[in-house]
Order: sequence, then structure tokens, then C-alpha cells
Amino acid sequence: MTIPTAGNKTLPDERGRFGSFGGRFVPETLMNALRELEAAFAEARQDPQFLAEWQELLTLYAGRPTPLYHARRLSAALGGAQIYLKREDLNHTGAHKINNALGQGLLAKRLGKKAIIAETGAGQHGVASATVAAMLGLSCKVFMGEEDIKRQELNVFRMNLLGAEVIPATTGTRTLKDATNEAIRYWVTHVEDTFYIIGSAVGPHPYPYMVREFQKIIGEETKQQALAQIGRLPDEIIACVGGGSNAIGMFYPFLAEDVKLRGVEAAGHGLHTEKHAATLSLGRPGVLHGALTYLLQDEYGQVQEAHSISAGLDYPGVGPEHAYLKESGRVTYTSVTDAEALDALRLLCRTEGIIPALESAHALAEAVKIAPAMDSDQVIVICLSGRGDKDVAALQQYFTKGVEQA
Repeated sequence: MTIPTAGNKTLPDERGRFGSFGGRFVPETLMNALRELEAAFAEARQDPQFLAEWQELLTLYAGRPTPLYHARRLSAALGGAQIYLKREDLNHTGAHKINNALGQGLLAKRLGKKAIIAETGAGQHGVASATVAAMLGLSCKVFMGEEDIKRQELNVFRMNLLGAEVIPATTGTRTLKDATNEAIRYWVTHVEDTFYIIGSAVGPHPYPYMVREFQKIIGEETKQQALAQIGRLPDEIIACVGGGSNAIGMFYPFLAEDVKLRGVEAAGHGLHTEKHAATLSLGRPGVLHGALTYLLQDEYGQVQEAHSISAGLDYPGVGPEHAYLKESGRVTYTSVTDAEALDALRLLCRTEGIIPALESAHALAEAVKIAPAMDSDQVIVICLSGRGDKDVAALQQYFTKGVEQA
């Protein structure tokens, strides 16, 4: 059984900081709820019954462990390194999001909450939260930007089918940032009976830490599978980064290993334009959604709009642990454009018969860039964080009309 233990006992520190990043910048009305959650999580991590229940659900309900698949035809098409895919897309509900939703859902029950709320961009976390709420007998409200509701119509239907109420966020860019704002506002006034399941490694302490602990099973499994299948650890690991939950889950167990780690942000229409979501590449430190981290902001400190073809990467901030890992130099963060992600998505479809999520296609696009220059005995592992069913309608528009016209 894999249990959530702290590999690095110093981070986050007692203030919830990763170096200078992280912390807890929230209204006073939420402080008690966050302290209660921090204490409940600390107790749950030491409770064999809680860990056994979570592990059983991961195995029998979510379908873990997910395979580590050698993409031989993709590797041959690119030349150079051998490419392996960590198939988080094969989880129940189609993405890595279920790992965290199950953990936080069990915490909600442990705290005696009757209702959960969640925010979602691409819809994968919303579907995972609605699924867990149904399974645990909790009511569920999911906040989602009006623009994302249009882009992810199928996932909205899935959430409704599972019994969740989808509440549109109609302010700002009507995307993930605005959905998160609305979820926090709602939580402030319903904190007594409502548990907020945050979907990425963002937000005030203890959320970034807690999400990492529930997602690091991705990297732990990958390490075990690489040793069993390849006989050693991979040379490089690549994961897409919006808020950064799949990436931190994949990276964390490898931080102390001699493995290159590469996070890929959305460059949108290009870093030379204003239509991108490259927070770590072009942002600077500031406070967003309760944590100090890198974010896109103007000269007056106002949060700038983010853009990506992928609703899940369309976020102007990033998890504070990623901000720390960038400044420490342990992880390299780069970016790929919408067009590069689409090309990589089509390549995987036609070489391996796998339709990835648009988020995951960004990680694939980075592999397309670097694999040909590597030796044939070197290994890249890509975290295939989700499947592309949710994106099919949008993809049809993108491939028919082009990225800018769709």
C-alpha cells in the first residue's frame, strides 16, 4: 500500500511556505476552516483506517495503478529518446483529478460536512468532484466560468448527470480564475457545513501541500514501474503545468533523484503576444487565491487575463511549490503554443491510437522538441494527465477553422 508521507519534511514549513511562496492570505472568516482542515489532514495521514479506505478506492474505484506505456511508434516517429506515457487518462473519470478528489472527499466526510463545492476549468476536476460527491452521498456545487462551460459542454452534462449543480461564473474572462473567485466567495458564507475541494496545487495552506500528497502517487507508481520495466529511472520527466497538480504529483517523488524534470506551460498564441498562460515564464510574484506565487499581472499589480487553447491551463497563477522549484532551479519550466500542442495531439492520435487531453498535449509537444536530439537509449516519461474525449468538439473546430478562428 502506498501511503502519503512527507518526503521532504521541511516543505512546506509550519507557515505553509515553500521558501518564500505559499502561505495563507484569506479573509478571517476562513482561517478557522483552514486550521480545522490542516489538523484533520494531519490526523488522517496518520490514521491507517483512512489510508486504507483511500487506497481501496484508488484501486477498486479509480482503477489504479495506471500503466506506464512504452510509446514505440511515437518514439520511432520522432527518433532519439524512447518515450513512455504515464496513463493517468485511464483513471475513472478520465484524469488524474480523481486521486485528489477521493482524498478530499473522504476528509469532508471525516469532518462531518454535508456539502462540497469545487471549481473547474476543463471540467475534469468538476467531474471528479461530482463523482466523489455522488459516491459518498454529499451534495455538490461546481463553479465554472461561462466561457469554459461553452468549451466543455460534454463535461457540464456529465456533472449534471452525476447530480451536481454547475454554477456559471460570469465575471472577468469567465474562465478558471473567475470560477475560483466565485467558489471562494461562496465558501466564505457557507463554511460551517461546506467543504471546498480545490482541484489543483493552488490556494491557501494546506491545499497545495494536501493536493501534492494526494497526487504524488503518480510519481511513486512511475518510479516503481520504471525500475521494473526499464531497470532504471528515466532520464527526463515532462508534465504540463496550469495550476500544476499533475506535475507536482509526478515530480515530487523524483526531486531527490538524478532525473531532469520539465514543466510545460501554455504559450497560447506566443510569448510575444498577450494571449498566453505562461505564468512562470513571464509572471512575477504576487498573491492570488490565498497564496503568494508567480502570476501574470500588469504594472499596477492587477491580475492579467490568461489564454490557452486548453481550459485546464487557462489560469494566471500557479501552485506555490512550482514557484519555489523554479527559483531553486530544480525544475525547468518552458512553454509551447496552441498550434504546437495541436500538432503533438494529432501525432499521438495517429501513431499510438490515443487521444490525449489538450492539457497533456502541451507536455507531448515539449517531448516532440527535445526527443530527437537525445540518444536512443535515453528515456522520457510524459504524464498523460487526461483523455481527450472532453475536447473532441473543440478539436473539430480548431482543426476545421484554425486556432484563432475557432
